[in-house]
Amino acid sequence: MSDRVAFDMAQDVNVVERRTAYKAFTQVDVLRLTHRLFSGGTSPVIQRELVIKPQAIGVLIYDPILDAVLLIEQFRVGALPEVNPWQLEIVAGLVDGEGESLETVALREVQEEAGLTLSRLERVMSFLLSPGGSNERFTLFVGQADLSNIKTGSLHGLPEEGEDIRVNVMTTVNALSLLNDDMLFNAPLLIALQWLGLNHKDLQSRWQN
Repeated sequence: MSDRVAFDMAQDVNVVERRTAYKAFTQVDVLRLTHRLFSGGTSPVIQRELVIKPQAIGVLIYDPILDAVLLIEQFRVGALPEVNPWQLEIVAGLVDGEGESLETVALREVQEEAGLTLSRLERVMSFLLSPGGSNERFTLFVGQADLSNIKTGSLHGLPEEGEDIRVNVMTTVNALSLLNDDMLFNAPLLIALQWLGLNHKDLQSRWQN
């Protein structure tokens, strides 16, 4: 039984002021607010910067016959200071317009970034990527595809969006081994592979049938 305190956004958070400090591809709002305390009472007014981003999706592409996954690799400026900026990732993208379903975005991104059409798509989970400073919500899917004719090293992406994406096909065993080799540095891929490690036998059985 959970003993979590039942706070309510409408009653227990008071936004005193909110203003937009920056708006381009990313928006940054500055909030001054108070919130209810676990010990009782209310906090003093605190200031927080909030990065506003559209919803994001990711697709772990899986072939149940080969028991293999497709990962992509591309340059990421956020990884530049500390680790290799060419990051292994799952296919991912942002919702571009209002009313566009997450499934539609997922299918589009798989085509653009991996050159594939999925035969099946299932929602896995949804989570906040960095709730300490951003509202970005990420929904993870797993998608079925035939990877038998896909070669590691094939290139995809939209040049007009600055995309230069390399495809990597590997067995599930090899992909999961990366979790223990300190080779992965982005949360969606880590979460996707950890989920696959727990569920791939069931997934393989269901999708082979």
